Amino acid sequence: MKQIFGIAILLTFIACNQSEKKSADQNDSSQADSISVSSQVSIKDKKKEDILIKYVNLKNALVKSDEKLTQKNAADLQKSLADFEGCEPTAEIAGKIASSGNLIDQRKGFTILSSDLIALMKNAEIEKGTIFVQHCPMANKGDGGDWLSTEKEIRNPYYGKEMLECGRVTEELKAN
Repeated sequence: MKQIFGIAILLTFIACNQSEKKSADQNDSSQADSISVSSQVSIKDKKKEDILIKYVNLKNALVKSDEKLTQKNAADLQKSLADFEGCEPTAEIAGKIASSGNLIDQRKGFTILSSDLIALMKNAEIEKGTIFVQHCPMANKGDGGDWLSTEKEIRNPYYGKEMLECGRVTEELKAN
């Protein structure tokens, strides 16, 4: 009986450590994504740059098909959007993504969010780098879906690993 109890405690300990490790890995991944974006693209308005960084973190969470990380990154983006005058309705969309634990609903919200942020970034004064507008024709039941990326390589947030490379670059927003 003592052996069974000891094994149960050991398994619980191992499981808890795995959960903590996964959470730490997710935080490290978000920090790495943020550093990568800020080293690739620079925008004169630092609030817009912060929005782009948090948006790319959200996109990357969707690429990974990670509902929890998507919720966290959408909440971070919501805060940045709420602090940017005129983006309050877009902040509400990010809030809906953050409150949803369903990947399908999160991706539907991402379509609308992306449309708004593409318009915002088209008016950004990019000092360094390129922001790529990308499109998947199969997203949203064949209606298509767009998103922003700081890398030319396609990483599809609408299908994740199922169709990771489905899409194309439709526009490049470059430094002047």
